[in-house]
Amino acid sequence: MPRIGVAQLFDGNADALELSWVSGPRESAPVLDSAAVNQSSQGLIGHLNLVHPNWIQIFSRTEAAYFSGLDDQAQREALDRISESGIVCIILTDGEKAPQSLADFGESRQIPVFSSPMASLQVIWVLRTYLGRALAEFVTRHGVLLDVLGVGVLITGESGVGKSELALELISRGSGLVADDVVELYHIAPRTLEGRSPQLLKDFLEVRGLGMLNIRTIFGETAVRRRKNLKLIVQLEKPVGGNLPGVERLPLNASVDRILDVDIRTVQLPVAAGRNLAVLVEAAVRNYVLQLRGIDSTQEFIQRQERYLGLQD
Repeated sequence: MPRIGVAQLFDGNADALELSWVSGPRESAPVLDSAAVNQSSQGLIGHLNLVHPNWIQIFSRTEAAYFSGLDDQAQREALDRISESGIVCIILTDGEKAPQSLADFGESRQIPVFSSPMASLQVIWVLRTYLGRALAEFVTRHGVLLDVLGVGVLITGESGVGKSELALELISRGSGLVADDVVELYHIAPRTLEGRSPQLLKDFLEVRGLGMLNIRTIFGETAVRRRKNLKLIVQLEKPVGGNLPGVERLPLNASVDRILDVDIRTVQLPVAAGRNLAVLVEAAVRNYVLQLRGIDSTQEFIQRQERYLGLQD
């Protein structure tokens, strides 16, 4: 299951939230584990809660004023309750300064304490989005993920079918590369899968005969994407003995592939000499966008045919 260290959380948001490390260890900072978070009744992040503590506790101006108004004994008891909940860090917002008891708590209990000059709600919104991606359940798929006409398209098929060559042609036509060979799909929302590339393979596309191509270097910054939501899968199919088993000439119903409980529209394209697959993929994307808007060309043709046959009767 995905995990993220508090030090990584700090580094990934230090610039955006102007975070400062107030106290607590950096080397042995706690780790957030998605399995523990999903099985727990604790909130992931929120304002100071002593009854049901969050994994990440936010001390805004209101909470800091309340905490500072407690006597030393009450402060220690409150911090003890927090530490027993499994909390991983505390963040002071609104430019609040850490009381000495809170700074000492971070050092003694090895729980990092951060501070940010930003408003508490802004900090919560940014970190909730960040953690939603960092802790999302994910799987890997073999293929090439591209941004084609603004739509995330995963090109799949058996080895040697021509996925990379097709991706290269689409990139030359203005599409953007997200990932090649190994595509990581993260379940970031109930009906949304976000595709990313492993760090090792980022920006690279392997093409038989040419080797590894750095798409960012060859085509420029606009030819690559950091991530893209997956909306369409294009399955390339090789003819077997001149036949294409399983490929419908006129598909009446949309095919879907279920990944992490999310249905993704799937299109099968036969691979044959003389077929311009890049144009076909772009056409499939345009047709998919029209279907999202309620325009289905196949159903429109069927309805026209039915009206024609009715007139003939």
